[in-house]
Amino acid sequence: MFRIDGGALSPEPVYRKETLAEPENIRGRQVAGTVHVHPSGRFVYVVNRASSTTEVDGKSVFAGGENTLAVYEIDPTNGEPIPIQHIDTHGIHCRTFHIDPSGQLLVAAHIMALPVRDGAATRTVPASLAVFRVGGDGRLDFVRKYNVEVGDRTIFWMGMAPL
Repeated sequence: MFRIDGGALSPEPVYRKETLAEPENIRGRQVAGTVHVHPSGRFVYVVNRASSTTEVDGKSVFAGGENTLAVYEIDPTNGEPIPIQHIDTHGIHCRTFHIDPSGQLLVAAHIMALPVRDGAATRTVPASLAVFRVGGDGRLDFVRKYNVEVGDRTIFWMGMAPL
């Protein structure tokens, strides 16, 4: 987090926070993605996404990594983001997410289908939209997931608008 002073960004961050729940357990390409501030201004959300593959029995499968949403509460006295939750996004490579204008729902978009190991077997995790309820404390509760058939394409971006 950087401070804005006189319309200019501070040259150094004021706070630097880890986004991963397990930063020492990187298993493939791991990246942070979209960041959104809750409409109340009290919470910040950032997505961690992974979709690297490895070859197993001649097939390309998910190599592992964190596909999570990290939730931070903003300290009202000094603006420091305090981590309060890491929650599974229930899909692979959550490229983007959006918080509805009321601040009560968060929808996460997973861009692709990808085979994953499931014990000795392999199953495909489809592209999807995952819905979370946002609590008054900023924490997320998983509600459900909607699989999306994307074929050889990806869900690049999504958003919500009031009706």
